[in-house]
Amino acid sequence: MKIGLYSITYLGLWYHGPALTMEEVIGRAKRFGYEGVEIDGKRPHGNPVDLPRTRCAELRHRAHDAGIDIYAVAANNDFGSPIPEHRDSQLLYVRDLIRMAADLGAPVLRMFAAWPGVTIGDGTATYLTARRLWREAQQGSTADDTWARCRDGLVEAARWAAEYGVTLALQNHPPVTNSPDDMLRMIREVDSPAVKACLDAPLAARQGIRSMLETARSVHGLQVLTHFGGEYERRSDGSVLGNVRNPDETLTPEHYYAAFAQGMRDIGYDGFTGYELCHPLPPIDGTPADLAFADLNAQLAAEYMRAIESETSLSARQP
Repeated sequence: MKIGLYSITYLGLWYHGPALTMEEVIGRAKRFGYEGVEIDGKRPHGNPVDLPRTRCAELRHRAHDAGIDIYAVAANNDFGSPIPEHRDSQLLYVRDLIRMAADLGAPVLRMFAAWPGVTIGDGTATYLTARRLWREAQQGSTADDTWARCRDGLVEAARWAAEYGVTLALQNHPPVTNSPDDMLRMIREVDSPAVKACLDAPLAARQGIRSMLETARSVHGLQVLTHFGGEYERRSDGSVLGNVRNPDETLTPEHYYAAFAQGMRDIGYDGFTGYELCHPLPPIDGTPADLAFADLNAQLAAEYMRAIESETSLSARQP
């Protein structure tokens, strides 16, 4: 797998400080040894309102000159709303993201089935309010109702994606695709060659998957994108320790990532695994996490994943 940097890390949502420009994100990717970037589909990085064809060409050329691939764009879409006006606006958003991805030369658009969003206060983001509002909006709907709305939205989006030659990568992300099995079921029901899988190992680990190897093998022929996250620190011997302070993680990557990487190798996956720093950050020694914290984690995450990939590759070659 190639290692990429998801721009959500530098969107200014989770640390105190300004968002970087996409040119700066490309520069960080180059500096820290990443091979590509995934552009988050919201302001200030990748809302399609702000990226007409000319701006996409500028970013495409900047990335090419730096030797960095723009390997994906990430949609923050919610097809689960029971409000027709909301779903219609989300369809327009996704349609323009597909156009934008094509203009950027990005072959993949990461998709949610449903996504509550975030709210911002005191300079950083939180999930709590948006998740509560999403649950309240669903109170008059059954789980099957919500599922059907998401499926119908993906079916429509898949037709546009096929026209532009873009692949939609559905993630195993709550609140509707709550497991790898849910993700695969949705892909089957949408039934389009333009819709593939974005199986993420950290999410699967939190979703109770017991065999990461078998779960990885389940997306054979479908996997086109994957992510990893968390926080990192350097040990005294120079090696990197993973997921040291992420309260959402019940298992560290040491428990599951070697098996996942082996499964990806078994199915011939040679795409990107993208690092994302995308969760509330507690204060560090009483001081809010800042841009320097994001930089440190982006650097260490790249080292960490390269080491895991190298170890897995070495064990695969041994008799």
